[in-house]
Amino acid sequence: MTSPLTVRDSRDDDLPSITAIYGYHVRHGLASFEEEAPPLEEMAKRRAGYLAAGYPYIVAEAEGHVLGYAYVSAYRPRPAYRFAVENSVYIDQDARRGGIGSALLPVLIGRCVALGYRQMIAVIGDSANAASIGLHAKFGFREIGVIRSIGFKHGRWVDSVLMQRALGDGDGTMPR
Repeated sequence: MTSPLTVRDSRDDDLPSITAIYGYHVRHGLASFEEEAPPLEEMAKRRAGYLAAGYPYIVAEAEGHVLGYAYVSAYRPRPAYRFAVENSVYIDQDARRGGIGSALLPVLIGRCVALGYRQMIAVIGDSANAASIGLHAKFGFREIGVIRSIGFKHGRWVDSVLMQRALGDGDGTMPR
């Protein structure tokens, strides 16, 4: 990559790129357990919901092109989980191994710390997804378990790898 990478809040006009990036992963990969790529309207609805709930939703761009995006959502809906978030990071297939994930994830972590969240969970599709597992480990996540053969996609059983990272004080102090 020759031009500088910028990480910023996502905008409505990023949605075609976000939809294309996610669609590729749905159709060809195992990071998402969806089997049909959602259309732009559905992706816009999902993003609007995350933003309305106050969650960060960011993109990495270079030369005006979105090369990846990341966001968090509620880990689970029950009130006791309100200090935990689940992260998602998707990179354009043609920009993989270009440091996009390493630019996005620490910004996402920082935003979540500032918002008062205490734990971040990564649910990684496919135990062979070395890139995602390595990215998360690089930024302080540790593996906490593997759910074996929980999904069936592309003609095979697929695991989910669970990784966790404390945010801010983690469980060392009481939340606000």
